[in-house]
Amino acid sequence: MKYRTVIFDFDSTLAKTNRLIFDSFQYITRKYLGIEYSDNDVINLFGPTEEEILRKMFPENADEVIEDYFEYYSKNHNVTEIYDGIKNLLEELKGNGTKLAIFTGKGRRATLISADYFAITVYFDLIISGDEVIKHKPSGEGITKILESLGTEPASTIMVGDSPVDLKSAREAGIDSASVLWDSYAKEELLNMNPKLCFPTVMELRNFLIN
Repeated sequence: MKYRTVIFDFDSTLAKTNRLIFDSFQYITRKYLGIEYSDNDVINLFGPTEEEILRKMFPENADEVIEDYFEYYSKNHNVTEIYDGIKNLLEELKGNGTKLAIFTGKGRRATLISADYFAITVYFDLIISGDEVIKHKPSGEGITKILESLGTEPASTIMVGDSPVDLKSAREAGIDSASVLWDSYAKEELLNMNPKLCFPTVMELRNFLIN
C-alpha cells in the first residue's frame, strides 16, 4: 500500500449527517430568533465550529443556546446514517496497520457524539476538530498537526473528503487527496478544481486504498 496514513473528513464523507446539522441550527434559530433558516442559510454559516457560530449569534446567552443545540443534536441521530461500506473500509485499513485520523471542521463535542453513535471512534488514532486549530479549513494546519502527532510522512498520507476545502487543505499541507462524490453538497465546485483522485462510491475508494 502506498498510503500508510489516511485522514478522513467527517460530514458527507464518513456519515450522512448534514440533515441533522441543518435541523439542529434550524431548531435553534426558530426557538431563539423566531426565524426559519433554510438549509442554504445554514450552509452559509459553515466554517467555524458549532460553538463559535452560536457564540457569535447569541453573545448574551451563548452557554444556554449551546447546551440546547447539543442536546438536540445528540438526541436526533435517527436522521443520520453511516455510508454503506465505511465501517468495513475502516476495519480493513486498521487491520493492515494503516494509521487513521479525522480532520473535521466540526467541533470536538459534535464529532465525538456522532463518531460514538456510529461506533467508529475506536478505529481512529487521532481526531483533530475545528476546536483544535487556529486556522480552519482550507488551511492545512490540521493536517500538519496530524502528520506531526502520528510521525507520518506527507508522501505516505492521503486526505479523504467531500468538499473543496478538504482538497485545498490537502494541497496546502503537501499531501495527496481523494475527493469523494457520494454525498458532496459542493460537487460541481469540487470537480471544477480538477482533483487528481475522485471516487463516486465507497467501494471504489476502498479498492484504491486497499489495492
